[in-house]
Amino acid sequence: MLDIKHDLGLRAMKVLNVVLITAFFAVCWYFYYAPRTYSPFFNRGNWAIVALFTVVYITYCKVYDGLIISINRASEIVYSQALAVGIADAILYIITYLLTRHIPNPIPFLLTFLNQFIMTGIWTLIARTWYFKVFPPKRTAVIYDKRPGLENLVSEYGLRKKFDILVIASVTEYLENPKILEEMEIVFLSGIHSHERNIILKRCVEENIGIYVIPRIGDTIMSGAKQMHMLHLPILNVDWQNPSAEYLIVKRILDIVIAGIALVITFPFMLFTAIAIKAEDGGPVFYKQKRLTKGGEEFYVFKFRSMRVDAENDGVARLSAGDKDDRITPVGRIIRKYRIDELPQIFNILGGSMTIVGPRPERPEIAEQYMKELPEFALRLKGKAGLTGYAQVYGKYNTEPYDKLQMDLMYLAHPSIVEDLRIMFTTMKILFMPESTEGIAVGQTTATKEPET
Repeated sequence: MLDIKHDLGLRAMKVLNVVLITAFFAVCWYFYYAPRTYSPFFNRGNWAIVALFTVVYITYCKVYDGLIISINRASEIVYSQALAVGIADAILYIITYLLTRHIPNPIPFLLTFLNQFIMTGIWTLIARTWYFKVFPPKRTAVIYDKRPGLENLVSEYGLRKKFDILVIASVTEYLENPKILEEMEIVFLSGIHSHERNIILKRCVEENIGIYVIPRIGDTIMSGAKQMHMLHLPILNVDWQNPSAEYLIVKRILDIVIAGIALVITFPFMLFTAIAIKAEDGGPVFYKQKRLTKGGEEFYVFKFRSMRVDAENDGVARLSAGDKDDRITPVGRIIRKYRIDELPQIFNILGGSMTIVGPRPERPEIAEQYMKELPEFALRLKGKAGLTGYAQVYGKYNTEPYDKLQMDLMYLAHPSIVEDLRIMFTTMKILFMPESTEGIAVGQTTATKEPET
């Protein structure tokens, strides 16, 4: 009963956030814009406008995980909510323009956004304080095989308030002494083979222990399996990366429409960037590089040049070292920080060699290096290369190739227009977030490759 009360309290806290944010908008609308806006539906039209704001705000809060106070840092919660509020306010401002047929005064909207932003900070502080007072950290165990170091990430990302790690053991140590999980509430399973993992899973299910699993390649592939009944048996059909014709057609239409709109909107930025690059050292504006897309087909990707002209004069392909790479020019650092260097890939999308959402296009030389240690890397070529994607959104510069591969395979295992749209919107969230190189990836001290069974 206590858990139910706490759960209801958490939901009430989230509802309070939505009510407060909507209230600021409602006051702005009713006292300023409504009297100046024609509505054939009178007061019901005003209700519809406020309800529309609420729906848009909740939708983007979910996309950006703005209401997840248990695992997100306070700064990320405020940033996510502010972005959701900003998008909701902007959409309603456009609707106001359509209703009034002239450009409305933006000052009330801007003041409303400022108050909403302040409220997100206050709510985040109160909500997190309440949550960690009501929900003490769970007694947690970490069981690993080839991938030690998960407990370091829990500390690095500020999750000690949620997970109190009392046990850290290899799967061998667990099998020798299963009692180490007694009185545990949460178990993390990191990179454990299926046989041993299933033993632990069954026990955790029987004893109502929460489970977090860091998957292996085989698990990710199986995640796309479809349940069916055949031969009077329960069967999982792994028809992996075989999307429907309808999905591919709609995806291509979206690519053309969105890329076309993006080209019009970003053209001034692209023109200014081209002038800045040319003025800096007189070198070429664009950088053309051979990459791989679906089926291993080679194509040339276009980007704004962000490195010195002689960056690879020795002919050796190298991965970027991030912000510490001394080959990056001053202008290059700025356009990389805000991903402006990627904008010319719009032409690749319009030409059909790339899509908006898909695995990152890799260089043939780098891909060959990866596949020597990680043969499963070739599975990424089951999908067309993308401008953005699951790994680009959720991975960092220091995320291991194995983990980025897992992210790409998770996306390819579940082809969906809804997922594509979600990744597109999430990409907006990270545009102004600096690339994080903090911490170490799980298993970074071990070999990148994890043998499959």
